[in-house]
Amino acid sequence: MSFTFKNLTDETRRYMVEEVNYDLQNHSLYLSDRLSHMGKSMYPDLLLQNIQNGNEETLAQALMGKFNPTYLRKKPNGGYTSAAMPNNQHQMLAEGEFNRFYIRALCRIALLTGKKLKIYRAKFSQTPRIDSQRMIGSFIDVEQLLLDLRKNPGTDTALGLPPGPNSGLSVELV
Repeated sequence: MSFTFKNLTDETRRYMVEEVNYDLQNHSLYLSDRLSHMGKSMYPDLLLQNIQNGNEETLAQALMGKFNPTYLRKKPNGGYTSAAMPNNQHQMLAEGEFNRFYIRALCRIALLTGKKLKIYRAKFSQTPRIDSQRMIGSFIDVEQLLLDLRKNPGTDTALGLPPGPNSGLSVELV
């Protein structure tokens, strides 16, 4: 099931591209360790292409086959073990990163227009996390969110938005 990005317009896509280019210029674009060498080299172009002409689903399709067959997983008592790559890894990366650049673009638009950003569920979840449910309907500081997302590539941010992989939360302009 796909995301419903309420404010995904041509303008939003332009800002998303600018944000990817910002990361590329600052050498801060998130490249998952789970991507293969080939996947890492192709990822920036695939991301930009799908931001301009697709969505998180087309990005996920483009990422299929671009991951290592295994990854190192932390053991509960310390150390690591080799584990098979999850079969939905392409989807998780595509959804998370497309959403992050979408949110960053909306932050830029909100700063220019004086609008606010409200958190909403952009993807249905059969069993939503309690922490995610609590966030829905709340407003978030736009400038702080943009800085947080730029400073913390990947999944963990100080403000907790988006709140981890598969949360399904995003923001809308109001």
